[in-house]
Amino acid sequence: MELTTTKPKTKINFNNSGYYFIGLYVLVLLGFWPSYFSKFFNGTANFAFYFHFHAAMLTLWISLLVLQPILIRKKKLSLHRFVGKLSYFIMPMLFLSVILLAHYRLPAHIVVINNEKNYGLHLLIPFKDLLILGTTYILAIRYRHDVNIHARAMVATGIIFIEPALIRLIYHMGGVSPFSLIFTMAIVYSLLIALIIKERHQKRGRWVFPLVLCLYIVVHSILLFQIQIGPWETFSRWFAALPLT
Repeated sequence: MELTTTKPKTKINFNNSGYYFIGLYVLVLLGFWPSYFSKFFNGTANFAFYFHFHAAMLTLWISLLVLQPILIRKKKLSLHRFVGKLSYFIMPMLFLSVILLAHYRLPAHIVVINNEKNYGLHLLIPFKDLLILGTTYILAIRYRHDVNIHARAMVATGIIFIEPALIRLIYHMGGVSPFSLIFTMAIVYSLLIALIIKERHQKRGRWVFPLVLCLYIVVHSILLFQIQIGPWETFSRWFAALPLT
């Protein structure tokens, strides 16, 4: 994202955001290197299809985030619209990849509380990302003709992938699990707060980043305080029983 100074107010120009999202490739590579990418080099990559499917869809989405702003800068508007229509396929497939992978990994991550299997807390980790990702993507499509909202919502869909990659990177560097989560939360919150402050004079679309921040605060609070939500636990048990994987 290119920060441009105007007087007396400062706004953000998102036309260069694609170049910044190249850094997301690096972060994902580093975060998932020990547990995924390195396995292809040492001959131990015996992953189920769901891992590869998710990796492919995530790569496609990040590629879309990199490409779209560049097409705008290059005035390739027709190609920009065509790639945008591809998102109608890529995003559902990305959702499906997360759902299938979460279901496949569930038996190994069941939390036992009071001698009862608790699926909700584990499933909330991937599903909270789907909640925020789905919200921001719907906003981006709903306001696709309003560049002020559309651009911010699309940028937000990329910010969501910082947490899964960064938390793994910190963990593999020796950070304990609670510290990894809290430190990652601090990074994501700081980024969103910085964007909110930078956009305080923006007339349209400035509510997108506060909305994302509020969603993060809600879902992270549930995770940190292990809040039990009856309907969510009921859904989680139903989901776990589905013959998906």
